[in-house]
Amino acid sequence: MRFINPKIDFAFKKIFGSTENKDILINFLNAILYEAQPVIENLEIIDAKPAENQPFGIQDTQLDVKATINGDRIALVEIQLINVPSFGNRALYNAAKTYSLKLTPEERYERLKTVISLKIADFQMFENQPEFMSKFVFKEKDQQFECPDTEIELVFIELPKFSKELAQLETAADQWIYFLKNTSTLETLPETLSAVPEINKALKIASEDNFTQAELTKLQNQEVWIQDQQIAIDVARDQVTKTAQLSLILRQLVRRLGAIQAETENCIRQLGLEELEELGDAVLDFKHQSDLTAWLQANAI
Repeated sequence: MRFINPKIDFAFKKIFGSTENKDILINFLNAILYEAQPVIENLEIIDAKPAENQPFGIQDTQLDVKATINGDRIALVEIQLINVPSFGNRALYNAAKTYSLKLTPEERYERLKTVISLKIADFQMFENQPEFMSKFVFKEKDQQFECPDTEIELVFIELPKFSKELAQLETAADQWIYFLKNTSTLETLPETLSAVPEINKALKIASEDNFTQAELTKLQNQEVWIQDQQIAIDVARDQVTKTAQLSLILRQLVRRLGAIQAETENCIRQLGLEELEELGDAVLDFKHQSDLTAWLQANAI
């Protein structure tokens, strides 16, 4: 048995965003947001249609499912597959926009619905935070107590930080995160997951047998597009990092050794990021231009 990648737009919405499968979304949200307690008893999925004439690939980077839960809250679920700038800011903006749009000029503020924004990132967002899940609410800055009228909650899940294997899954949240991250690599239905009716149903929906060849081709094209975009972003970031590193090292060399000959500078510019970092460490030991020349002869590719 082969499974599709549930993080891709079409597959994600088929599993979590359809009315006939709302039991899956209820179980998923209760597991992630409420430690598997049956807080969400019912929900209504809001169909968010993509804008007309939207370029291919744009919808594939932000996968939204919107639902009204228990009649008094709105849940926004988004998977971000590409590490783009200001993702956190966008999450807060979308939550605030959803919160404010639910009140007409004639209505009182008491009628505003709480907005819970669940963002699942396929990359690391908080470098110094080891946990894969982070929850944010409004708090008093010094005393750290929660604002009594908090109506917007932000929850972030960083998939790369989740490293548990099947035998290590402890909570319902663990099971769902494992499903999202690893389903496309499975070959059979794991008993640990299939024992949960809603996850078992999600796994069966994610089977390639449930998709036409045209749908499978679409999924594959979307995944390739996402990979290409991420590679392009990574290359651009590496180039920015290299430019900054190169500029710093050249300044250090000039201050330590004096003017650098054009031929030597050109050789330095050909170095990769790793070699530049090594050169940056070696600069402190240089006393003469000949030290730099010797280093380049020994290390330049």
